[in-house]
Amino acid sequence: MTFALLGVFVMQMYYIRESYNLKSQLFEQNVNQALSSVVNKIQKQNVIRRINKKDDEFKELEVSNIRSKTDSIVAFKERYKEGKIRRLLRHQQQILAYLNSQDSIINENYLQPQIISEEDYAILSNPQPNANNTLTYNINEVRTKDGRVLSRQFSSNYTKKRKDIRLDKLPDSIIYLAFSPTDFRPQFITLPAVDPDLRVRFKIEEAKAEHAYKAELEQLYADTVNLFANGRNVMLLRDVAKEMANKDIPLEERMPSQENLDTLIKRELISKNIDLDYNYWVTLSNQKEKVIYQNVSLPSGDVLPKNTFQKIIFGNDLMIKDPGMLYVSFPNKNSLIFNNMFVTLASSVGLLLVLVSIFAYTIYAIIRQKKLSEMKTDFINNMTHEFKTPVATIMIASEALKDPDLAPDKARVNRLAGIIYDENVRLGNHIERVLNVAKLDKKELNLERKPVAMNDLISLVVDSMSLQLQKKDASIVLELEANPDVVIGDELHLSNMIYNLIDNANKYSPVSPKITIRTRSQSKGILIEVEDEGIGMSKEQTKRIFDQFYRVPTGNLHDVKGFGLGLSYVNDIIGQMNGSIKVLSEKDKGTTFVIHLPLN
Repeated sequence: MTFALLGVFVMQMYYIRESYNLKSQLFEQNVNQALSSVVNKIQKQNVIRRINKKDDEFKELEVSNIRSKTDSIVAFKERYKEGKIRRLLRHQQQILAYLNSQDSIINENYLQPQIISEEDYAILSNPQPNANNTLTYNINEVRTKDGRVLSRQFSSNYTKKRKDIRLDKLPDSIIYLAFSPTDFRPQFITLPAVDPDLRVRFKIEEAKAEHAYKAELEQLYADTVNLFANGRNVMLLRDVAKEMANKDIPLEERMPSQENLDTLIKRELISKNIDLDYNYWVTLSNQKEKVIYQNVSLPSGDVLPKNTFQKIIFGNDLMIKDPGMLYVSFPNKNSLIFNNMFVTLASSVGLLLVLVSIFAYTIYAIIRQKKLSEMKTDFINNMTHEFKTPVATIMIASEALKDPDLAPDKARVNRLAGIIYDENVRLGNHIERVLNVAKLDKKELNLERKPVAMNDLISLVVDSMSLQLQKKDASIVLELEANPDVVIGDELHLSNMIYNLIDNANKYSPVSPKITIRTRSQSKGILIEVEDEGIGMSKEQTKRIFDQFYRVPTGNLHDVKGFGLGLSYVNDIIGQMNGSIKVLSEKDKGTTFVIHLPLN
């Protein structure tokens, strides 16, 4: 059993050690993965930071370019408007020249030409004369006698003011009222306000100008969009290339802030289910004594703390002069591993405890059974010896009574009958003691509950044992000072308890036993002490004297009679009366039994 238990223990220890190593390897793997992720994010943040910086610069440039391009577009539109105004003025001048030339022609060929409105034209040209149509004219001629005209004057009653023509609001046509130079008849002359050839030419010029304006404006917008769309990528690529090529940028400028670094490390560790306190520091690769960041004071020397992991920060960038080192240490690594192994450890420890308990209980049961077997053997031997003597005495007395010559001797017959009676009583007492112990074991012994005066009961028991005590020349001292001394209990069993204690004191005292019995009052009970100056007991023996069948060994002498049931009986009786008993003993100096009984 011991070898099997040791084997299970060794296997459990091996299993726990292997589990610890596996958990440690998994922890290291998770930490390395977390640090790799931290380093990758630091590198990405470095690039993003550079991109954002250049992006801000580009945004400023973009705003400047937008302003410049906007100014260019606005200036272009203003130039187009100015050109349009100039074209309009030029067209008006050409229209005016055309109208002037037409007006000169009409003035040369007609008399009193005058521009009229369309309303007047409608009135004057009406063939039905009316009140409004009162156009009249006079001709005064001066002739010679031969009829030759010397001079001629022409006048009409149309006296409206000449209508002004606005170039910005030209009608479709211009109407003249004129008189024929030959017959002086009124005539209406209609001519287009704008020469058709000029109108066509104006439309062509305007269409060309509009087309050129739109084309150039679209080109300006396209140039702006292309500049903003392509310029950022070009500048970004140039900056990244410049960043990769510049190896003299200090590590401090490539690293994020310490607060950001701490957040990165914590987040990545938690993502790997590592919720532990940690220390970290960042140093140069070539000058480890130069610390960039740290959250704990580093120990002096090159020796790293236990459970420290390290990672090159910019290890993939061969152009960087000093890639830097990130160190992370875990002072409480074992606590996390053991917490993860709690179920394994608890089950293993629980199994071992169960096995050890079963093993200990088995060994205890074996030893106890061995001792019980030895005590039962001693008990049977003692019981056989105790029963053999009275049985033999009864047998001898019975055979004597069968003698016919003894019948007339009445006194001798009575003495033999008394011997038989006494021995029967002795056998009955032995049997009663064994039965009482059996009843106590089975909780079948019913105790009476009535007042018992302990001082008087102790005196009666001592008197009843006077002959027994005198045989060994024993002296007994009574110090019965308890007041009150009345307890609620069974008088018979209490007297048997006192009898057993005095009998033990008498038996285990070699010569002239000295026994002292004391009673004292306490707050809620009475204290009884039975003291002797006998052979005493060792500490190991005092632990077992209340066990059944146990008897204190007396060497090679067997002069002390008994079954080893007396003190066990005393302990059970006191226990059923809610009392307590303890023993004070020293080898070869005597023994004292101290009993406490409650008053109620």
